[in-house]
Amino acid sequence: MLATHLCHRRIPIFASQSGLVAAESTRHGGVSLPPFESLNLGLSTTDDPQRIEKNRQIFFQSLGLSVEQSASAHQVHGDDVLQVEKPGRYDGFDALITAQSGIFLAVTVADCTPILVADPINRVVAGIHAGWKGTIAGLVRKTVLMMQSQYGSNPENCLAYVGTCIDECSFEVDADVADHFSNSYKRWDTDRQKFFIDLKAANRDYLLETGIPSSQIEVSPFSTVLHNDLYFSYRKEKGLTGRMINVIGYQDTMASS
Repeated sequence: MLATHLCHRRIPIFASQSGLVAAESTRHGGVSLPPFESLNLGLSTTDDPQRIEKNRQIFFQSLGLSVEQSASAHQVHGDDVLQVEKPGRYDGFDALITAQSGIFLAVTVADCTPILVADPINRVVAGIHAGWKGTIAGLVRKTVLMMQSQYGSNPENCLAYVGTCIDECSFEVDADVADHFSNSYKRWDTDRQKFFIDLKAANRDYLLETGIPSSQIEVSPFSTVLHNDLYFSYRKEKGLTGRMINVIGYQDTMASS
């Protein structure tokens, strides 16, 4: 019997919120074969589609959910945000927001930064996919502002999670990428003649700038590269690997009552 802790990690910052489900998957507990072993949730990978679908069932069922309750997007490293009114698969968005209970937003990653935000007062959630392009485009700020304008969310009441992604000591780039970041988030390595970028720190600071208090922001202690035994890493595994998802949503109180 599958031990559910193998396939997901619940996120402490959200644990005290009644009815809120928030978790990130690991690479364990699924049925995919190498190089996608084993819980590959990436719909756009070249893995066997039947194995991917089985993995998705395993993951969502471990959270007490069904795949049919999820909303996700074909992410394009842009800065478009979609208001989600029903579950499904959407094209061309890198952030999703919803105030609909029973819909669980899923962000797909394998090095990029997943960011989850919850407004417990209005029961609004956001799932954000921020690679380096989404980070410099201010996708986090744009998403939180849309939560405010569309649903009345006050950032002072929100909780946020900067998820597991590539770590600063592994995200090695040239000047064409580094030039987009302020000195606060990049480090020059003389020996390697490369820059290193801290995506976690950048996105945490952008959350702070929206007005979310520091005490209400959690940053994952894990790294897709340094903890490659637990998480997929596109860079570490040279592009041939699986994908994790981060998921967030409020349970439907009517359905659960």
